[in-house]
Amino acid sequence: MSVTTLDPRTALVVIDLQQGIVALDTVHPAAEVVARSAELAAAFRARGLPVVLVNVAGLAPGRTDGGAGGAVGFPEGWADLVKELDQQPGDITVTKHQWGAFTGTGLDQALRRRGITQIVLTGISTSIGVESTARFAHELGYHVTIATDAVTDTDAEAHARSVGTIFPRLAETGSTADVLAQLPAPAGA
Repeated sequence: MSVTTLDPRTALVVIDLQQGIVALDTVHPAAEVVARSAELAAAFRARGLPVVLVNVAGLAPGRTDGGAGGAVGFPEGWADLVKELDQQPGDITVTKHQWGAFTGTGLDQALRRRGITQIVLTGISTSIGVESTARFAHELGYHVTIATDAVTDTDAEAHARSVGTIFPRLAETGSTADVLAQLPAPAGA
């Protein structure tokens, strides 16, 4: 389903655009995903709409592939958000320890306090962090939109399945330009 509308209280949720993730080999250039996400973040901020910047700093408890109890070490700076996002004091920041941005983070409460009814998603990886967050947001009753040119994955087949099969069942999808066209005029314009 294409992008038809954005609710008046929509938040941008940017998934895992952090040093360690954007350095991975991805299907589409990570720099393009970062640039489009940054463009959306600036547009949302200009309209007084919330921007949520999510990073991942560990694994969910109980994982066995990360060592004993899911323990894994990441290099220093691995979880640092990329500077291109221009993180602002008013942004909501979420650090997660699992695939999706809702479980165990307080994100749902932070959005509901602000009256948010819809989220726009961007980030890496399409089939993991973005899809998990989209699924949970849908289950929580949020309207979900995914800027499909602002997501990528390390696996081409997984990316294609998420964008072509999963997302149309959960969300409206379209380009960054489609999302920008649905935003109201900036405050004071």
